[in-house]
Amino acid sequence: MPSSFRVAGKSDVGLVRPGNEDFLHIDEQNAVFAVCDGMGGHQAGEVASMMAASTLDTAFNRLSRELLADETLALGRALPDNGNLLLRAIRLANRGIYTKAAVDPALNGMGTTVVTLSLKDDMLSVAHVGDSRAYRLEDRSVTPLTSDHSWVAEIQQQQNITEAEASKMVGKNVITRALGVRDTVEIDYRLIRVKPGDKFILCSDGLCGFADDDEIFSVAHKAREENERMVESLIQMANDRGGMDNVTVIVLEITGVSESGLPEVEPFTLPAETAVQLEREDTWLEKINALLAEKDSADMEETAVKPQSRVALFVIFALFIIIAAAIVYFSTGD
Repeated sequence: MPSSFRVAGKSDVGLVRPGNEDFLHIDEQNAVFAVCDGMGGHQAGEVASMMAASTLDTAFNRLSRELLADETLALGRALPDNGNLLLRAIRLANRGIYTKAAVDPALNGMGTTVVTLSLKDDMLSVAHVGDSRAYRLEDRSVTPLTSDHSWVAEIQQQQNITEAEASKMVGKNVITRALGVRDTVEIDYRLIRVKPGDKFILCSDGLCGFADDDEIFSVAHKAREENERMVESLIQMANDRGGMDNVTVIVLEITGVSESGLPEVEPFTLPAETAVQLEREDTWLEKINALLAEKDSADMEETAVKPQSRVALFVIFALFIIIAAAIVYFSTGD
């Protein structure tokens, strides 16, 4: 049987920021889930995070076969198709955001983190860039599935200091990797086996930047029987601590799997694209942008038609009332 799951997610502006630069992506049809945390002034971060999610959506729902068949985009690793496509889509998202920022001064410097899960059979692909995180919820703890691409995380690894000590350092919020800030991108990826009952948490640093892993586990464990309540509780914890940042949380519960026979893949970093691959990505971005423009146009037409439809229904209803009133009037007159 195909894999099955339950998923819940929410994005909250928090209590301080004027707008929400996070973006939540839940694609149940393809079992792809992502949290994107945008950065950049004048709503540029919101644009970047939305672009990342839109690229994932287009890649999986409109261009999956074509992208996977393109040998120029080959990753040089043996991965399941959904993991392969996930990495190609993240690369395209990076290229698209970088290109848009380069031609629009108002969006200069924009970027976004991304953390993603993609489920197929009994295997879960995990890919990320930046400091948004993925956790596996265990019986007694949460196990991180990602390592932050941040200055403070690098200092922790180099100097072997605790998270509490690192959190006191100046510059702890500086990230060292994000989508859109360079023309190429390095992506961390791993492939893990899952079973029914497993639960996973994706979050932006609006949560994990204000609560340590033990605190996240404590809140999640108390609500582990209800995914929606777990999401709400984690967001509430972030807001109870001041709500200084946007916060986004997704909870994925595995309810059924089929055996794939595939081995797990230990964490690795996908190197940046070659010059030839960048040229090919630019060609694909033209197709993606055309599809998105087509979708926007269709949405605008649908929006424009709806008010007209309501007017037509009102006119028909009014005529019906007039005719009915006339019938009653003349019947009474007789």
